[in-house]
Amino acid sequence: MIRRLIPLLALLLLAGLAPRLLPSFHVTLLNYIGLYSLVALGLVLLTGIGGMTSFGQAAFVGIGAYASAVLTTHYGLSPWLGLLAGLAITLVVATALGLLTLRLAGHYLPIGTLAWGLALFYLFGNLPGLGGFGGLQNLPNISLFGWQIRDSADFSLLIGVLLVISLWLLDNLLHSRQGRAIRTLKDSAGMAEAMGIDTARSRLQVFIIAALLAALSGWLYAHLQRVVNPTPFSVVMGIEYLFMIVLGGVASLWGALLGATLLTLIKQVLQDVLPQLFGHADNVEMIFFGVLVILVLQYARGGLLPVLSRLVPAAKPRPLPEHAAHALPRRTMPANGQPLMVAEGLLKQFGGLVANKDMGLTVHGAEITALIGPNGAGKSTLFNLLSGVLAPNAGQIVFLGQRIDGLSPRAIARLGVSRTFQHVRLLPDMSVLENVALGAHARGKAGLLRSMLHWERKEEAALLAEARRQIERVGLGDALHTPAGSLPLGQQRIVEIARALCSDPLLLLLDEPAAGLRYGEKQALAHLLEQLRGEGLGVLLVEHDMEFVMGLADQIVVMEFGQRLAGGTPVQIQQNPAVLAAYLGGVE
Repeated sequence: MIRRLIPLLALLLLAGLAPRLLPSFHVTLLNYIGLYSLVALGLVLLTGIGGMTSFGQAAFVGIGAYASAVLTTHYGLSPWLGLLAGLAITLVVATALGLLTLRLAGHYLPIGTLAWGLALFYLFGNLPGLGGFGGLQNLPNISLFGWQIRDSADFSLLIGVLLVISLWLLDNLLHSRQGRAIRTLKDSAGMAEAMGIDTARSRLQVFIIAALLAALSGWLYAHLQRVVNPTPFSVVMGIEYLFMIVLGGVASLWGALLGATLLTLIKQVLQDVLPQLFGHADNVEMIFFGVLVILVLQYARGGLLPVLSRLVPAAKPRPLPEHAAHALPRRTMPANGQPLMVAEGLLKQFGGLVANKDMGLTVHGAEITALIGPNGAGKSTLFNLLSGVLAPNAGQIVFLGQRIDGLSPRAIARLGVSRTFQHVRLLPDMSVLENVALGAHARGKAGLLRSMLHWERKEEAALLAEARRQIERVGLGDALHTPAGSLPLGQQRIVEIARALCSDPLLLLLDEPAAGLRYGEKQALAHLLEQLRGEGLGVLLVEHDMEFVMGLADQIVVMEFGQRLAGGTPVQIQQNPAVLAAYLGGVE
């Protein structure tokens, strides 16, 4: 924690000393860097980490600026009330736009943000009472406990304090349970839902945080300039904000500051140099920025800060609490042999293709049930029906007496069903510990505000302690702080099992867990599954390795052409003529 505070204290010290050490022009540049950094911080969270590209952040800057400008110039209210009004209006607008826009996927999302960014820009210029494109002038100074904040030197400290507070809040958020959920949004939303994470809610929260930071920047800008007009809130400025995070570090909070600094300084230099070269500046610097961004994307895709970070020795991982963490509550295991999940008469059609027909199976507590069949038999479809990824066209699925067919993967996960994936879905840049802790997300309660203020220390310690316990349980204790993407495929599959166990499931669904494992790793996996069975856990696994299945499963269900071909013990399945015909084409 202290290591993370040192850069923040250094930044605050710079904000306090800058007016005493630098000329006023340079202090003004620093102020603009601070204002741009606030918007860029939100974009790092929204775009770099959350995976949602927005061209409309400048419009939220405008809402914060205009709200305060109208209240202070037309009604004579305090700028602080203008700030509250700007944040409140931004909250309402961002919530409404987020609910509409964030449903879009792929390239439709940035196009949607471009549309409402343009709409708000022209609204600022045409809405009665906002001064048209000439804007509003003579905004009052900000006063704080008798301190009149008039010039750039005064604003330097205020902007610095607000920037440091914003960095601290976002850093706390990203090192929390909520932060891990946010990191799944970019590439692993399906996995996150299977871990009990409400990804739609997380996306909306990130969108609102980014909008509020932009509005805060707009409020500061309005009273620093004391003039507000629509020009600084155009889509062109929104693109520049994106340039900042791409240049500095698209997924790094400090990269936002670096990008804002570099773009501001480069822009200033170009405005001095270009008139000498071309006789005018106009928007020629945007051509330069475009080329620069292309080069960065080509040779430093994550931005310049990650490149610079490789030159600095990596910081040691945070030590985990040994005794302070309390144990998380655990579910009561059902009686051995009790039916956990019962599927009957399942039908799944994709147009004219029938993937599953009249399919059923039962998984009991303290038993391992294997689902096998030739390629194309419909095993994956059935697995997705049982885990909630797909909804059946007919039939029912019951888990501990409750129908779950049609429920979302998140809802099914919260009932006590956890799963792994056929193709490993880990966050490669996150440590093994953080990846596994995602499985315990539904066992925590700390919300966004508690996480940002770092009031969830005890809960976070308990979640990480549980993740460590599951990692050691599967034999990967030496890889706690190793990036998950650097592990061999076999160990990545074991990490997925540890993540599934971290949710304290009653039923474990494993999709080809032995694929890619060496003989010794398979033996270790078999030993682990036998241990879980002994603890009362029910296991359903889809697998192609017959030797692995026959030596482990209590019951085996065989599928062919989307239907149940046979079921029974391993001995019964090995002696079943229909199964032998399906796999070997008949027996002599």
